[in-house]
Amino acid sequence: MKPKDLQALIMHLATHAPGFARRLAEAGLRPEDIRTLEDLNRLPVLRKDDLAELQAQDPPFGGMLAVPISELKRVFQSPGPIYEPEPRRPDPWRWAEALRAAGFQAGDVVLNAFAYHLTPAGAMFEEGLRAIGAVVLPGGVGNMEQQVRAMHDLGVNGYVGLPSYLHALLDKAEQLGLTLPVEKAFVTAEPLPRSLREALHAKGVRIVRQGYGTAECGNLGYECEIEDGWHVPEDVFVQICDINTGQPLPDGETGEVVVTLFHPEYALVRFGTGDLSALNPEPCACGRTTPRLMGWRGRVGDAVKVRGMFLHPRQLTDMMRRFPEVQAWQAVVTREGHRDALTLRVVAAADADRDALAQRLTRTAREAIKFRLDGVEFVDTLPEDAKPILDTRTWD
Repeated sequence: MKPKDLQALIMHLATHAPGFARRLAEAGLRPEDIRTLEDLNRLPVLRKDDLAELQAQDPPFGGMLAVPISELKRVFQSPGPIYEPEPRRPDPWRWAEALRAAGFQAGDVVLNAFAYHLTPAGAMFEEGLRAIGAVVLPGGVGNMEQQVRAMHDLGVNGYVGLPSYLHALLDKAEQLGLTLPVEKAFVTAEPLPRSLREALHAKGVRIVRQGYGTAECGNLGYECEIEDGWHVPEDVFVQICDINTGQPLPDGETGEVVVTLFHPEYALVRFGTGDLSALNPEPCACGRTTPRLMGWRGRVGDAVKVRGMFLHPRQLTDMMRRFPEVQAWQAVVTREGHRDALTLRVVAAADADRDALAQRLTRTAREAIKFRLDGVEFVDTLPEDAKPILDTRTWD
């Protein structure tokens, strides 16, 4: 972005988004102090938990929306909870570039297996697919047999969604004696270990490309045919910053992914995603010159991504307050056969009806935190220092 364009954007956001104006003032800055991308480093990082707190204090957008809500196309709500506005323009989440790099093109018939509900993933990828002229089968998650039959009947040749879910769909097709013509897949929201990529290739999916993004920011990186890192799109500013100081780190060092969006509707400036990665600035053999994020290297905070969605300890704590008969608890994340599982370990009062409690916990988890429990395990005790979420997964 040219300096004059950045100055104009910052001035617009400070004028129309009072929450952003407060951020500047709290940092001792005036809008005119931000003239270059380097000047942005004077602004402290705004993290996901900070954004959730701002929205709670000043609903619904924490003063960061710079246009009337009537000018938006959609509004989403992700775990936190955090409201995400969708601007009223084509492909506002900017996934078309990533999909083209994965070989998607006009006329492809694509199953979109991301959720179509309060969270934005389903809609954001549909916007990208429509922008390149693809035909979309809005599958979401669930009804696997119905999806497989529709994919077979319609000749679906493309897929976007979790890689583990595509693997499960292909297994289901084999069980039903059906052949799916899926030849290309763009996957995100969970790791793609080499073993899973190779398993998908073995099942006939010729192209399996991975991307990286967030519900707040949309597309932040994507693989090309070289499959060596995620190319950062040209229309977003991505930094790798020290998790303590918030200042940019040298290329190649691991730090937090910090993002600035260049659009006038929403003041998402110096937003810390909570994800850890590193930047490689060297030109790629594919010919693209943008820097590449070198994979996902963990999380800054305690949130854990399960089946493509972040699970926050705060969400679990709030939910478990509803169960006075539970003396201690711990959520456990495991992975088997390329599928995440979420179970809840519970220390219950001696007089608790365990069967009824397990049913209530399972039902409440669906309703309160939007996660399906794979089981409730009753134990006699838990360590006093037990983590709220125990993640036992490996990505071999």
